[in-house]
Amino acid sequence: MTVKLFDSELKVMDVLWREGDTTAKHISDVLKEEVGWNINTTYTLIKRCIKKNAIERSEPNFMCHALIPKEDVQEAETNELIDKIYDGSVDKLFAALLGRKNLSSDEISRLKKIVEELE
Repeated sequence: MTVKLFDSELKVMDVLWREGDTTAKHISDVLKEEVGWNINTTYTLIKRCIKKNAIERSEPNFMCHALIPKEDVQEAETNELIDKIYDGSVDKLFAALLGRKNLSSDEISRLKKIVEELE
C-alpha cells in the first residue's frame, strides 16, 4: 500500500470494512455514536480518503466504497511498526508481544500452530 492513512481516516475506513458500501451520512451517524464526531468532521475525513484513492464516491446519496482492503492496510501498518520500533526484526516484535502478558494455553497453541505453518 502506498497510501498512508492517519488514525482518523482509518476510523472512516473501518466503518466501510465492517459494513460494506454505505452512504457518507451513515458513516457520519456511526462515528458520531462511536467517537462523537460531528457530520462536518466525518465528511472532511471521507473527502481526504477520496483524494488518497482509499474511497470511491458515487451517486445517489454520496455512496462510499472502500478501494483498499483492510488486510493491505494491516500489513502495511504492521511492517511500518516492525521497521520503526523493532529495527525490521519480526522476532523482536514477537518476543515483545510474548513477554507483555500472560498468554492462555489456547493462545499459546494458536501461536505454535501459526509458527508451524510458516516452517
